Amino acid sequence: MKDHQGTGKPGRFVTDRPEEGMVPDGNAQRLDAIRSSNLAWTRKRQRSSAWTRQNFKLPRHEARLAARAFLERYPKAAYGSEIESWRVLPDDIIEFTMRRYPTAD
Repeated sequence: MKDHQGTGKPGRFVTDRPEEGMVPDGNAQRLDAIRSSNLAWTRKRQRSSAWTRQNFKLPRHEARLAARAFLERYPKAAYGSEIESWRVLPDDIIEFTMRRYPTAD
């Protein structure tokens, strides 16, 4: 392993070979733990929640159309509809979750 900037601390990177990637020590394990706990939390939340959720993964233009159609079909005033979360993936793909109450008030 490589000495981190001459400080005598353990190596900062698992490898220095670009073909193998520059993976910081411990980060992969920490990210796996965070993802696992988030997935468990998300599943628990979805089982115990009053909300109905729908997940989408679409190109940007189609994502806009899908969100508009969802909000037109389930208006916020009646269903409390909203975009709960979203993120941009490679190739301009948008992953997002829409949520609403199962029935109108």
